[in-house]
Amino acid sequence: MTESEFFVPDLCRVRAVFLLLVTSELLVLVLAIVQAERGWIDWNYFGLLSLFVQWTTLTSAALICLLRTRLARMSVSGATTTIVAIVLLDVLAFSLFADSVLHPQDGVAVWQGVAKKMLLALLIVLMVLRYFYLQHQWQQQREAEMQAHLASLQARIQPHFLFNSMNTIASLIAVNPERAEDAVLDLSELFRASLRTGDQLIPLSRELELCQRYLAIEALRLGDRLKLEWQIEDGLEQQAIPPLTLQPLVENAIYHGIQPRPDGGTVRIEAQAKGEFVYLLVQNPKPDQNNQQHDGNRMALANIQSRLRALFGEPAVLKHSHQNDVYTVTLRLPRQKAGEQKVRKQ
Repeated sequence: MTESEFFVPDLCRVRAVFLLLVTSELLVLVLAIVQAERGWIDWNYFGLLSLFVQWTTLTSAALICLLRTRLARMSVSGATTTIVAIVLLDVLAFSLFADSVLHPQDGVAVWQGVAKKMLLALLIVLMVLRYFYLQHQWQQQREAEMQAHLASLQARIQPHFLFNSMNTIASLIAVNPERAEDAVLDLSELFRASLRTGDQLIPLSRELELCQRYLAIEALRLGDRLKLEWQIEDGLEQQAIPPLTLQPLVENAIYHGIQPRPDGGTVRIEAQAKGEFVYLLVQNPKPDQNNQQHDGNRMALANIQSRLRALFGEPAVLKHSHQNDVYTVTLRLPRQKAGEQKVRKQ
């Protein structure tokens, strides 16, 4: 078991420790309310117990943080036993100190109080660890379902561009075999990318290369009817993007915006960074409203949007708009380099 697979959250992070402190403080508040004989809450009891619980929580979290690498190498039962032992020893030490300083009593009374505190600590830590374990199992199941969902969405895209590209190559074989051979090489790269389902995120430069190969195939078929404009901001080569995200948008721009027009048109591809996001735009002449291919366009956009939502959550946005005679599809991606750990926000 690696650290990333360890079921206990990383207690070296401030947020995790803060949540532990808040939870423990709520528990102290409940106990202080139950303990009160007069009024709603016993403030003296609340203050003393809060001090005790916060110190034991912080020191236990610090020890688990320091031992996290070793704990992650253990089995679930071994790590659980070790964490329970750490917490109980911590509670024992603070209980003996607190009882000896604040409430000096005879030995039997002291050990009875300590035993009660340790029993309560044992029950609480077992419940918390059980919650962590179930949460970790649920997260792993959700990740597996997401992987299967992404693979199915990418599989839907594969026949879409393969069918159209093969038609283009078939039309070139008799006319210009050398260009047909180049188109086959370009298609092989596109198909190789579609089969590489293990890649969740790739650099933007690789996705742009796939777009260029696809456009090279279409340029052989459309000739002067297809005009291209590229405006790619420097420094975005390593921006993370799901594979086969931009290429289907370019394909839709060709088949819905260029192919039906006798005089063709211009496809514009733009990438720029603004703040914490990167914006990708694909523009083409406004499609004919009577074009029967619009269902395929909506399906491609829905597939891409589902993949973005599964990988990035709410920060990723896909939208399309009409302005004058120009149809624009805009992607907004969180600024992130390919290979970095993904942070998915809901």
